Amino acid sequence: MTESPQLPPENVFDWLDAEAEKRAAAGLVRRLRPRPAQPDELDLAGNDYLGLARDKRVAGAAAAAALRWGSGSTGSRLVTGSLELHTELELELARFCGAQAALVFSSGFAANLGAVTALSGAESAIVTDKYIHASLIEGCRLSRADVAAVAHSTPSAIQHALSTRRKPRALVITDSVFSVDGDLAPLGELAGICRENNAALLVDDAHGFGVLGEGGRGAVHAAGLSSAPDVVTTVTLSKALGAQGGAVIGPRRVIKHLVDTARSFIFDTALAPASAAAALSALGVLKSEPDLPGKVVENAGNLAMQLKAAGLRASLPDAAVISVQAPSAEAAVAWAESCAEHGIRVGCFRPPSVPDGISRLRLTARADLTEADLDRAVKVITASAPRGATA
Repeated sequence: MTESPQLPPENVFDWLDAEAEKRAAAGLVRRLRPRPAQPDELDLAGNDYLGLARDKRVAGAAAAAALRWGSGSTGSRLVTGSLELHTELELELARFCGAQAALVFSSGFAANLGAVTALSGAESAIVTDKYIHASLIEGCRLSRADVAAVAHSTPSAIQHALSTRRKPRALVITDSVFSVDGDLAPLGELAGICRENNAALLVDDAHGFGVLGEGGRGAVHAAGLSSAPDVVTTVTLSKALGAQGGAVIGPRRVIKHLVDTARSFIFDTALAPASAAAALSALGVLKSEPDLPGKVVENAGNLAMQLKAAGLRASLPDAAVISVQAPSAEAAVAWAESCAEHGIRVGCFRPPSVPDGISRLRLTARADLTEADLDRAVKVITASAPRGATA
């Protein structure tokens, strides 16, 4: 090893400055934008699809749980952190989705990490859609499995990778609704391919749960796979349910295996009581108001069609997510900032967060958006569009 001169302590992290300069030159600097408790902007960037994060029933359940159970869970699920609230939530999630069992994690990210690593290993092959969420990618990196990431939404590529694998076990991983463009994976076809090749299917239904399927039961339920013995679903509690946390839903023996082996479950502090109670309350609202998911999809479709009619390159959503392409990363940032200045908060996705390298605005619909909200959003987004944004 070549010896290098000893650096003073204050220079050890000088390389961070060089990396920051590279990101700035590429237009990839990210900034935190704290919002007030009562924001004035129309939010088309968050994932509160059903508008339940501020629902008094949901927030009230969270407040009551904090007073009764305390502000934190006090430990991991296997030590002191498992509460009756967690068990009730798990039973309700499994029952709602038509699965045998569920397991609640502290976040959707942790649920994906736990599911991928516990259901694979050195004797496994993992085949993924190349556009899967970052949490699933991190799980693959930690899995010790042979990993093949294939062309987006291409079942034939999944079939080829499975049929040519060198490992005895196999796990196929996909999002149900992809978080960048909002397109829906061909879940039924993928399940068939998995069965032809003795593979399990793991579906991240974060953007489908609460939005798609009968009464919002999700894309996996809509595909008729929620009770399948070879299909496992992960969901987040922080999107349609307006709370915090994540869960794995599926066959009972899979859930038991995760309790024993999923490190992001075993060694992580359990979900806080307030979040568990909020998710449980939101699930109750969803059951009592099964028309809410349809309103989300309808609003997303109307918003996308109006943007396309204005000449913008907007995706046609299968759920709540809409992508509007920008000509560059710098243009996307400026476009999003201009929208914010005019009272519309939109997402701004740039490389490396987007796997296809295309910068875009990312919009999300909610059930509680009005026609006036949609008209206002379209007016601001089209009026502030940069040169080159139209088709």
